[in-house]
Amino acid sequence: MGLMRILVAALLVQAFASAQSASLRGVITDESGAVIPGAAVTLTGPPGVVKTTSASDGKYAFTGLPGGEYTVHVTAPELVLPQPAKVSLRAGVQTLNLQLKVASMAQQVTVQDNLGPAVTTDPSANAGALVLRGADLDALADNPDDLAADLQALAGPSAGPAGGAVFIDGFSGGQLPSKESIREIRINQNPFSPEYDKLGFGRIEIFTKPGTDKFKGTVSYNFGDSFWNSRDPYAAHKAPFLLKEYGGNLSGPLTSKSSFFVDIQRHAIDNGAIINATTVDPALLTVGPFTDVFRVEQRRTIVSPRVDYQLTPAHTLSLRYQWIQADIPNSGIGSFNLVSRGEHGHSNMHTIQATETAVLGTRTVNETRFQYFRAGSSLMSNDPAAAIQVLGAFNGGGAQTGNSSDVQDNYELQNYTTIAAGAHAWKLGARLRGTLETSISPANFGGAFTFAGGLAPELDANNQPLLDGSGNPVQVQITSIERYRRTLLFQRLGLTPAEARALGGVPTQFTLNAGTPGLSAGQFDAGLFAGDDWRVRPNLTLSLGVRYELQTNLGDWREIAPRLGLAWAPARKAAKLVIRAGFGMFYDRFVLNNVLTAERYNGVLQQQFVVTDPLFFPKIPAATSLAGSAQTVRQLSSTLRAPYIMQSALGLERQLPGNTTVALTWANSHGLHHLRSNNINAPRGPHGLIPFAGRGPILLMESSGLYNQNQLIVNVNTRVNKSISLFGNYVLNRAFANTDGLSTYPANPYDFTGEYGPASTDIRQRVVFGGTISTKWDLRVSPLLTAASGPPFDITTGSDLYGDTLFTARPGILTSAGKAGLISTRYGLLDPNPSAGEMLLPRNFGRGPGSVMLNGRIGKVFAFGPKGEGSIAAGGVNRGSVGVFGSQASSAVNTKRRYNLAVSMQIRNLLNHTNPGPIIGNITSPLFGLANQSAGATSLGGTNFLESANNRRLELQMRLTF
Repeated sequence: MGLMRILVAALLVQAFASAQSASLRGVITDESGAVIPGAAVTLTGPPGVVKTTSASDGKYAFTGLPGGEYTVHVTAPELVLPQPAKVSLRAGVQTLNLQLKVASMAQQVTVQDNLGPAVTTDPSANAGALVLRGADLDALADNPDDLAADLQALAGPSAGPAGGAVFIDGFSGGQLPSKESIREIRINQNPFSPEYDKLGFGRIEIFTKPGTDKFKGTVSYNFGDSFWNSRDPYAAHKAPFLLKEYGGNLSGPLTSKSSFFVDIQRHAIDNGAIINATTVDPALLTVGPFTDVFRVEQRRTIVSPRVDYQLTPAHTLSLRYQWIQADIPNSGIGSFNLVSRGEHGHSNMHTIQATETAVLGTRTVNETRFQYFRAGSSLMSNDPAAAIQVLGAFNGGGAQTGNSSDVQDNYELQNYTTIAAGAHAWKLGARLRGTLETSISPANFGGAFTFAGGLAPELDANNQPLLDGSGNPVQVQITSIERYRRTLLFQRLGLTPAEARALGGVPTQFTLNAGTPGLSAGQFDAGLFAGDDWRVRPNLTLSLGVRYELQTNLGDWREIAPRLGLAWAPARKAAKLVIRAGFGMFYDRFVLNNVLTAERYNGVLQQQFVVTDPLFFPKIPAATSLAGSAQTVRQLSSTLRAPYIMQSALGLERQLPGNTTVALTWANSHGLHHLRSNNINAPRGPHGLIPFAGRGPILLMESSGLYNQNQLIVNVNTRVNKSISLFGNYVLNRAFANTDGLSTYPANPYDFTGEYGPASTDIRQRVVFGGTISTKWDLRVSPLLTAASGPPFDITTGSDLYGDTLFTARPGILTSAGKAGLISTRYGLLDPNPSAGEMLLPRNFGRGPGSVMLNGRIGKVFAFGPKGEGSIAAGGVNRGSVGVFGSQASSAVNTKRRYNLAVSMQIRNLLNHTNPGPIIGNITSPLFGLANQSAGATSLGGTNFLESANNRRLELQMRLTF
């Protein structure tokens, strides 16, 4: 609380501080009186005084200025200031409101081309941020799912264990819009702002397009075929692939004070799911690899209209709606999942957003936002049969999702106020969110058999056990697929279930759920914040803030999150070097789905029966007959707290010749109370006693996890000339933790030794490079290269060593081969049956191979039709929106023709590099230490779209703009 008192006191002192130097404030509007966000304001004055800022909310401010005569220049897409404004400044605050007028596209492009990157002490203009507009968006994928992957790669491994956060027009949650609807993307901007609950390093902000003052539109068609592509290295033959994407958008004025933008997309993608497994021949009962491809039809429709309306000269209203419908009849097939595991996924998602911006006088801007997001989804198993899971080999039978559905209603209300007061820029506000969810989940109501590795008698050629000198069967380690083979074999030979079990010929485990499938629950959370960007001196800005959060379903009311930032330019004149430092606490919400899981599987609403070594395979017993069997229940810990991260950063930003900036940042993250799970009723001791007699496994959700991360981040941005714009970053990263989320269980439920190891985010090195290059033949090339070292993976025995019904046990490490059953690996001799006191492998000890992905687009614009002011065509430069009337295309070039046809080819994985997917860590799997799919090649089910059938993928894209 000492730190909090200091921060609060500092904020109160600043509120009454008076500026001794001059300040200039104002609001940028167009001819209709509409506020213009995103305008660039440049101030020049006494020798050496040149300042640039961005009126991101329509308001600009310069503070800490020496007295004298100044000139103000303002630029925005399609708008210009008719002539520079002159102003004489003296001590105190002066107001200068500016109105822009419509300009030709040629004037706009000329002005924008003169703008290069610069460094400043503005906390929201950190050089480590990446802002993508116009042509810079071209290198990113058009498909929303691939686009999300590209953005996460650009954000880097900087977001802690919870991953990066995505905000759309300032709102959390929701679905990524189509790229045609996106105006601008900001990544890692102002990382310690109290306005946000999520980590700034890794935050992705997406802003959609407003309407335009003239009717403009685009018709698009994308086509891809497996004929152009290369075979996936994990497929025996080339998988089928066919992509047809249709789209169009139109924008223009509705009245003199309103405009609209509407975008419609239809995606029809047939993607080949690649099955790569190890199975048993049902006739010969031999074990061998099995590969196949299966065509999965995917269909999606996106409709997204937006209306912007000037209510009064001081009030602007923006309304946006988005509807997404997706349908995949055979989702979930691929990797270890056979065709029988398919399920029909369908979803409908509706998003309504409303934003009202009010300019209150000359110093205050208030913004009220409301979002309603409704997500409805359903899943139905194509095959109702019981699931068969042979760990590390194949998954067969039915998907066991039953006829499931889920409907989630999300509400979000924000109110933010910005106040300019002398050398201070205050921002304060609140965010309220509520979620109601109704879930019907008869998952695993048909049962699932699991086959795992373990000890079993060694068999001779006649399938009889070999005996040692004492007449006892020789025990050996068998794999999961061998256990499955023996089960089929002994059934064919007519052995009784008890005889088969003695020879390792029955499943390891059977689970069955029963009870009430339907459940409803709700959750509410609130966040309050206040912050001040105080320009202490012209070359020194101090940012102080605090955020307070709370939520229901969690008995924790201590979520106070202070934020602190500092930006100092050693040179008082034109800044070419800026030093930044910051600190902040960031809390993660305990999501509603975790609460639903605990309430559903509490042993009353639904029962999860678990039977070890079931003798009834393949028959499925009635749930009533299992009443005496052990039941698995889920519980929330009574000490559960919201996880949080304390992040610190120190950075150096330098402006170099040639319109180049470089930023060097060291960031440290220390996380406490992170989520993990444990079976607190596992057998313990030599007699297998359990703490809670008469009960089965109790899977407790805890907040006892620890996370530590250090990063060195280098960002470079350069605008070589009007034809070449490049960006890149390099991250040296080291992250350790004892959890990777609630699905993390310790290897031994009573011994946490070795649990603290590399986190899943411990990707040691990562490089990203991209940009836009225009050639003398009017060809535009947009490359995007991402390369990373290998991620860690956990190495397990694939068996339930501790009787906790989990398969998370890790092998022991031995230096000599004296013990039977050892497995030789590149990590040494591993013991799948470690003795008491034997050293175990630490968590996430394995390390997979690195990845290299070079994507790009090459295109050309063909202009035709009558001459005029010019049209906007894909492939050019566009720098953002201008309030009620803004830019229309994802990228713009002025051809001075009414019609423009942009033809381009997008290439994913140009180098045809093999990027393996998740590495298999089960040491008894035939594929241990390898991957059986390409990265991102398999959907977990539902309506997750995939375009991963082929390794190198080409896509022809055409845009007709008018």
